[in-house]
Amino acid sequence: MVASEQMEATERKFVAADFEKCTGCGVCELVCALEREKLFDPRLSRIKVLRFHQLINLPVVCRLCEDAPCVPACPREALKQSEETGVIVVEDEKCDCCGWCIQACPYGAIVVHPEKMTVMMCDLCEDQPQCVEWCPEGALDLLTQKTFDEKVRKATVNKLIPETWR
Repeated sequence: MVASEQMEATERKFVAADFEKCTGCGVCELVCALEREKLFDPRLSRIKVLRFHQLINLPVVCRLCEDAPCVPACPREALKQSEETGVIVVEDEKCDCCGWCIQACPYGAIVVHPEKMTVMMCDLCEDQPQCVEWCPEGALDLLTQKTFDEKVRKATVNKLIPETWR
């Protein structure tokens, strides 16, 4: 294994979306709810697909931020972040759904559990995210921030180059 591959293997990963591939089908939401809550109910999903018109679909999921702002925002200390994986665990018994963590999240990736009235976010399904596994379009992937940034840069350049030649 090359040094860069070893480093990537130990870096934190999160579920990243390719907006150009997402069709808004909702399979990721259903699979997430089934895996985490044992129900086919997209309201119980930790990934949300924002649907704008018929052509734009934006899957939103926790990015497992380094020094996640949601954790210190919680006045009841209901959120704990794993130092190894970055996964944020919600202690339901402490969470009163005050919303401070929701406001602190720069990605809008924290949602309210409609029955428990606590917050929930992606926990990577114990490092086997089912939304990635079951996405019929291959729009979701488990990536490091560095790899995600590289993909975004390449996609941006590929879009800009043809525009400048017109």
